[in-house]
Amino acid sequence: MTAAIYLSRYRRRVALIDSGESSASLIPRSHNHPGYPDGIHGPELLEKMQAQMSKFGVEVIRGHVDKVIARVDGSFNIHAKAVIRARSLLLATGVRDRLPPIAQALDHVRAGLLRQCPVCDAYELSEEPVAVIGAGDCAAGEALFLRQYTAQISILTLGEPLTIDAEVARKLDDAGVPVIPNAVAEWKFGKDNVHVRFDGGRTVRFAALYSGLGNDPKNAIGVDLDVELASDGRILTSLHQETSVSNVYAAGDVVTGLNQLAVAMAQGEIAASRIHSVFRLQEGRCLADKL
Repeated sequence: MTAAIYLSRYRRRVALIDSGESSASLIPRSHNHPGYPDGIHGPELLEKMQAQMSKFGVEVIRGHVDKVIARVDGSFNIHAKAVIRARSLLLATGVRDRLPPIAQALDHVRAGLLRQCPVCDAYELSEEPVAVIGAGDCAAGEALFLRQYTAQISILTLGEPLTIDAEVARKLDDAGVPVIPNAVAEWKFGKDNVHVRFDGGRTVRFAALYSGLGNDPKNAIGVDLDVELASDGRILTSLHQETSVSNVYAAGDVVTGLNQLAVAMAQGEIAASRIHSVFRLQEGRCLADKL
C-alpha cells in the first residue's frame, strides 16, 4: 500500500491486487509503530492507508493472483480477476506464520493471547509469565530473545521431542528457561491470560503464548518468475528492492530482513522510487544515462 501511494503520487498508473490476508489485520495493537504513542490497531492502520490510496486514485483489485507471465518485452501479464499488463511488478506477499494446533488460533492471535512477533509486542509482557511453543531452534531462539523482558519464560514442546543441540540447550539452561515436554490436555483462554493443563494434571498460567514454529514466505509468484531466493525461501533484493529478475521488485516480510511494519513501508517507498526512476530513465527524463 505504501508503494502504491508513492507511485500514484509520482503520477504513475498503479493497481494493487489484495487478497485481504494482510498480517497487519491480525495485530491487536502495535505499540512500536512510529507516530502512534498510544499504539494503533492493525485494521485501523489498514483502513487509514486504504483511504489514502483511494484519495490518490489507486486501483484496488480484491482477489488472488493466479499466475504471472513474463512477456518478451520485459512487461508482465498478471492473471487475477482480469488480465493486467504491467511494466513492473512489486511482490509484497509477506509470510505465513505456522500456528500451533490450537482451536480458533487466529482468534487468539487477534486477542493478543497467541503471538507471533516478540519484536513487536514483548515489551508489553515485561515481568509476566510467557510460554514459547515449539521444539526446535526457532522456539529456543525466541525464548532467549524474550528473556530480555521477563525471567518467567518456558518452552512448551507439546509432547514432541526437543530437536536442539547441546550448545543451544546450555544457553537455555544458563538463561533459566525450562522446557516442559508434556503434551497439552487443555488450553483455557481467558480475557488476559491462558491456563494450560498438561497431561498428568499440572496447570500453569501464562500471560500470553508465542508460536516458535517459524513461518513460510509466500514466494510462489517469485518462484514461478525464477527470482533468486535466500536459503529460508525469502526473496533476495538489491538496496533498491530489485530482485534478480528485471522489472520485478520485492518488499516487506517476503524479503530477507526484519519483519516490521515500518521496515515494510520503507522498502515500499524505496521500491516505488526505483520503479519511477527506471521509467524516467526510459523516458529520457534523468540527467544520468544509467542508474
